[in-house]
Amino acid sequence: MPPSSKVAASNPASSAKQPSPEEELQQAISKAGNDRAALVRNLEVFLKEYPDSRQRPQIYRALVEASLQLRDNARAAGYGERIVALSPDDISMTILTIQLLEQDGDEAALRRAANYATHVLEFVERSSPGDKSPRVSQEEWATEKKRDRMSVLTLRGRLELKLKDTVAAQKDFVASYEILPSAAAAEQLGEIAEMKKDLNGAIQQYARAFAWADATNETAGRRAIRQKLGNVWRLAHGSDDGLGEYLLRIYDEVSQTSIAAKPRKNADAREPADFTLRKAPEGTAFSLKDTKGKVLVVNFWATWCGPCHALEPLFARVAADFQANPDTLFLAANCDEDESLVAPYLEADKPRTPVVFADGLDRFFTVNSFPTVMVVDRAGKIAYRSNGFEPDVFEPNLAAAVRRALAPPSGSLPSGSPAP
Repeated sequence: MPPSSKVAASNPASSAKQPSPEEELQQAISKAGNDRAALVRNLEVFLKEYPDSRQRPQIYRALVEASLQLRDNARAAGYGERIVALSPDDISMTILTIQLLEQDGDEAALRRAANYATHVLEFVERSSPGDKSPRVSQEEWATEKKRDRMSVLTLRGRLELKLKDTVAAQKDFVASYEILPSAAAAEQLGEIAEMKKDLNGAIQQYARAFAWADATNETAGRRAIRQKLGNVWRLAHGSDDGLGEYLLRIYDEVSQTSIAAKPRKNADAREPADFTLRKAPEGTAFSLKDTKGKVLVVNFWATWCGPCHALEPLFARVAADFQANPDTLFLAANCDEDESLVAPYLEADKPRTPVVFADGLDRFFTVNSFPTVMVVDRAGKIAYRSNGFEPDVFEPNLAAAVRRALAPPSGSLPSGSPAP
C-alpha cells in the first residue's frame, strides 16, 4: 500500500471534505427551519465564525426580518444600522432603522436617527428626473419627490422635538408644511405653539391639522386633534363659542389650498372641444375633440352628493331617448377631489351613461354646486343649466333643452333641404 494511502486509512477524518462557508450558511438556515429564534442564533454564530462573509448584507437583512417577527426591535435596529453602514443609499432600510431607533427613545439612538434622516433628505434632494423610471411621468416624479421631502422633514422634526431641539424641529415642520401640507406637521406646530403659550398660533395649527386629517384612516388621530383644539380654544376664549365657525373657515381655506396645489388639467382649453378627459375609473384618455359641432350634455356629480345619486337614473333615461342621434353626447363628469372614492361607487351604482373625470371641465363652466346639469350647444356655448335637482320637472326640462339645442337656427334650412 502506498504511504499516502496508509495515512488516509489511519486518519479517515482528515480525508473528509470540509464544508465551505456558503454550505455552512445553508446548513445554519436549514437547521433553524421555521423557528425564527433558532435562525437568529444560527446566523449570529455563523457571523462570529465568518465576520467578513460576502453574504453579510443578506444575513443582516434576514436578521432584521427575524428580529422584527420576534418583536426584538433593539436587535433589528442594530442590524439595520449595519446594513445602512454597508449600503448608505438603501433608503427603505434607512427609514426602517430610523423608526426602530425612534422607538428605542435613548438620546444617543435618537441622535443617530436624526443623522440618518438628514442623509435621507440629502439623497432625496439630490435625485433628478434622470433617475426616474421611464414608466413614471415627469409630473408624477415631481409629486413623489415633494411627498418624500415632506415626510422626511416631518420625521426629522419629530426626532428633534424628542431631543428637545425645538428651534430645529419647528423649522423642519414649517418647511414640511410649505412643501406639502399635512396633518402631522400642522399638529406638531400646534403643540410647539401651545408649549410657547401662543394660543392663537396653536388654534390655527390644530385647526389645520383637523382639516387635513383623513377622517377615514385617522379617526382616532382626528379625535385627539379635536380635543387639543377645543382645549386651547377654551383657554383663549373661555368657552367653545365660535369654534365651529372658525373651524369651517379653516377647512375651506385648506380645501382651496389642496385644490390649488394640484396640477390644473386642460388649463389651456378655450372651448369644450379642446378638453381631453379621462374615463372613470380606469383613467384612459377621452377626447372631446369630436364633439365640436355637436350637442354635449353633462351631468356634474360627486360621490358624496345624495341628490346626484337620485338624479342619475333620470339623466340616463333622457340620454336613452337621444341615443340614436349621432349629434348628441351625454356624459357624467365626476368632480371628487379624492378619485379613489369613484371606483367603488361606480361598482355599486353602475350608471348607464359614460362616466369621466371632470379634469377642469367643471372649472371651465364654473360649477360650484352639485348636481349641475348643462346642455352645451353646437357652438360650445351653454344653452341650458340646471343647478340642484327637481325630480318632478327634471326629465321634461332637460329633454326640451336638448331638442332646442339640436334644432337648426331660426331661418336656416334643415340639413338636406333644397335651396329655395
